[in-house]
Amino acid sequence: MPIINRIADFADEIAGWRRDFHAHPELQYDVHRTAARVAELLNSFGVDDVVTGIGRTGVVAVIRGNGPGKTIGLRADMDALPITERSGKTWQSQSLGRMHACGHDGHTAMLLGAAKYLAETRNFTGSAVLIFQPAEEGGAGGRAMLEDGLMERFGIEEVYGLHNMPGTPLGHFGVRAGGIMAASDEFTIIIEGQGGHAALPHNTIDPVLIAAHLITALHSIVSRDVDPMRSAVLSVTMVQAGEAFNIIPRTVKLTGTIRTLDEDIRAQMESRLRAVTLGIVGAFDGTAQVTYRRGYPVTVNSAPEAAFAAEVASHVAGPEGVDANADAKMGGEDFSYMLQARPGAYIFLGNGESSELHSDTYDFNDEIIPVGVSYWVKLVELASAR
Repeated sequence: MPIINRIADFADEIAGWRRDFHAHPELQYDVHRTAARVAELLNSFGVDDVVTGIGRTGVVAVIRGNGPGKTIGLRADMDALPITERSGKTWQSQSLGRMHACGHDGHTAMLLGAAKYLAETRNFTGSAVLIFQPAEEGGAGGRAMLEDGLMERFGIEEVYGLHNMPGTPLGHFGVRAGGIMAASDEFTIIIEGQGGHAALPHNTIDPVLIAAHLITALHSIVSRDVDPMRSAVLSVTMVQAGEAFNIIPRTVKLTGTIRTLDEDIRAQMESRLRAVTLGIVGAFDGTAQVTYRRGYPVTVNSAPEAAFAAEVASHVAGPEGVDANADAKMGGEDFSYMLQARPGAYIFLGNGESSELHSDTYDFNDEIIPVGVSYWVKLVELASAR
């Protein structure tokens, strides 16, 4: 891989920052230690501006190049997950029940590495705006930063994001135009019947039986209502019912998630969920209350910027190390809000054969640090020529 030599020289320093973040994970918007350390490092690099408190606890740095040009936004997420770590690493989390199980520690460290290099060299025109975002894991920190005027205040014209990906070969990239990460929605269904003695089911309206039929029917929506050339996932993930072995309960609660890659399929899935639920439950003389909560929207890469991201990645990993039509992932990502506000692209960087994201044994692979930092730097430098 043609890694930038200067970046390779201080890759161990970047890994040290990463492991410090990993040992001290923070959740959602409560990333005060992480944000303070990020701001401290940025100031030590001699960037032009460091602004804190964007989106409550976000940090934004500005590095100006050697002439007029585009203003490019680069984003990394800072927050961890509510998981107890079992990786066994020497830099394992020091906070019980909190863990960097998605690699945001690595994302933050790599963007800091890019800041250090860009502030030293200034081998680009325009400006690089480095965005360190809180609360990606369910808190919509990206949206909060937008609501604080992120794009307008810093004049961002294009915006780019990056995420490590276990199972993808070490240091390889994957990107695609269009939907690359799914909309992430949640639903809750309360089925109400008529409880009674388990030995006299004919005198009840059994919500457990209704729930069993409904779960099967809901899981048929994707296979029978969605075009097989499109993508959708519906999963019922929790069932709560009953208090005793000999009592048919009055209610059953179901919860689950729906993931889609197109807004029209998203609307179709919500509509069919409601229709199938009311139909099945009504057929058994029960009633149902459906609550549907829309989460992060589809993460949509604009075609020109996705092609540019693939071109930049090929300068780092070689053409053979870039999949410009990578498969989309059905996880959710709040970088989607930033891509609604500005054109840009979200790219995957292979973490190699590691534990899966959001698992208690996951750890970011420090070997990809110089790859990710080189990508960020090349993106800023090559954007000058676009």
